Amino acid sequence: MSYEEFEALVREHGPRVRALCASVLRDPAEAEDAAQDAFLKAYRSLSRFKGDASFGTWVHRIAVNVCLDRLRAGARRRAESLETLGERDAPALSALIEPSTEAACADRDLAERLLARLTPEQRLAFTLCEREGLSYEEIAEAMACSLDSVKARIKRARAELLEMARHFSRTDRV
Repeated sequence: MSYEEFEALVREHGPRVRALCASVLRDPAEAEDAAQDAFLKAYRSLSRFKGDASFGTWVHRIAVNVCLDRLRAGARRRAESLETLGERDAPALSALIEPSTEAACADRDLAERLLARLTPEQRLAFTLCEREGLSYEEIAEAMACSLDSVKARIKRARAELLEMARHFSRTDRV
């Protein structure tokens, strides 16, 4: 693959990779750095790209790993406590009980803070499914885990988000 061909792929897949990194890392500057790291790693690893999956799935997998590495390294600030979120944002949280969490929630910042409360693996699986629209099979490939692991992570993420929303609904009524 020539540099020009790779550059075309970066232009094509860049917005989705940057959006993935932004939703996982929640810091625009860090997300941009992570996306650049992912494409740099992809370029350096082109010889290992076998074409078993699409380039988009392959670069998503690299981006997921870059984000996980950054999260594990402690680059993220601590998530807010449920009580702090509840006191400030209880009215907006009731919308999170709906199946379409992001579309139903008017306060995107609140949704991001709730997603930050999930484990990195749950947040990635949930983000790849709900925001990126990847199939469970594509997510399993991108995260290098089994299909059952993906299903379990997404199910747990949804359950935890619903529980947080219920917690805030009760807080709002008190």
